[in-house]
Amino acid sequence: MSSAAATATPNAKPETPAAPKKGGMSKEISFGKKAGPKPFTKKELVTMFRGLSSMLRAQINTADALKYFGQGLPNKVMADALVQIREDINAGISVHESFRRTGRFSEMVIGLIQAGADAGKMDEAFKSLASRFTSELYFSKAIKKATTMPAVVITILGGAFIVSQVKIVPQVEDMLKSVNQEPDGLTAISFAVSHTTQNIWWIVVLAIIGIIIAIWRSNKLRNTILGLAMSKWRLLRQLIMSLRQMTFLSTIKLLHANGINLAKSIRVSANSVKGTPFYKELRDAADKYENSGVPLSTAFAKYTSVDTQVVHMLSIGEKSASLDNQLEMLSQMYEEDAETYMATFTAVVNFIVLIIAVLLIAAVFIGTFLPIFLMGPKMMQGGIGG
Repeated sequence: MSSAAATATPNAKPETPAAPKKGGMSKEISFGKKAGPKPFTKKELVTMFRGLSSMLRAQINTADALKYFGQGLPNKVMADALVQIREDINAGISVHESFRRTGRFSEMVIGLIQAGADAGKMDEAFKSLASRFTSELYFSKAIKKATTMPAVVITILGGAFIVSQVKIVPQVEDMLKSVNQEPDGLTAISFAVSHTTQNIWWIVVLAIIGIIIAIWRSNKLRNTILGLAMSKWRLLRQLIMSLRQMTFLSTIKLLHANGINLAKSIRVSANSVKGTPFYKELRDAADKYENSGVPLSTAFAKYTSVDTQVVHMLSIGEKSASLDNQLEMLSQMYEEDAETYMATFTAVVNFIVLIIAVLLIAAVFIGTFLPIFLMGPKMMQGGIGG
């Protein structure tokens, strides 16, 4: 989940084009954006934050914890970034600002580190970040598992179908012609399908590749297609909405529970769902809540598309002064819902893939062997008559 700076802390320094110290500049190619340091993967962040948290609980100060964790670290880029952070801390720069200066951490990470430092609970802040990224990794792996294998299976079987229609079926057709037999019935239909496939298969393949590249490169097109699919497939909508709401609600909970004011917590959490409709909605809700004085539940009800139960529980949290508890409950509820929907989605996708696989295998069999079975007697007669 991509993130970008949503707000700046008072002591944040403006970014300059100067090269970073030791971490190097890993360039990213993106339209309309400057090349910048590449963020660390969630798996790397989980390992790092767990290690730092354990050392802080053992009464090791932050600078030394960064030093010990970075020593002998296989990831040289991360090791260099930790050296840079440690040097900045020793130079009197705040912990959260030192992390920000690397350009490799999201505002959610920086905000929680700032909250942990202000509250004197850096170990809890790092532990919370490790738990947050662990949850994201779990669902990322589940989504990949549910979609990657089906895509591979369909691609392989689709390739087998094309090969059979382009290479094998024409050989069967030539065999019939060699004994002066004309195809009829299903055999004629099979050969007609083969002729059509030979003429258009490369156009279809190029079109599919072009669509995949366009979807991959265009966030707007990706959201349009996903929105259309969600409007037609209720299960997909439930899954995606659960994942999105779980993501930003758990982020708000982490930040607000650790001392970040609610408006900033909402703005920072919006970065965790950047690229989705929730991003602008959450920022608008935060602005209205902060500047117009409307209750949080009202801001969410009017300016976002969250579920009604989110608005209801936020209203209860405001009235009973238990907002942190309600955010915790909502985060857990949507995480459980996401797990349930993910299991159902995986089962449905696997069933669909099974049906498609059976159809493609049947198409290969029918196109390749059925003409031989049906025309076998005529081929033998033609051979004898010849």
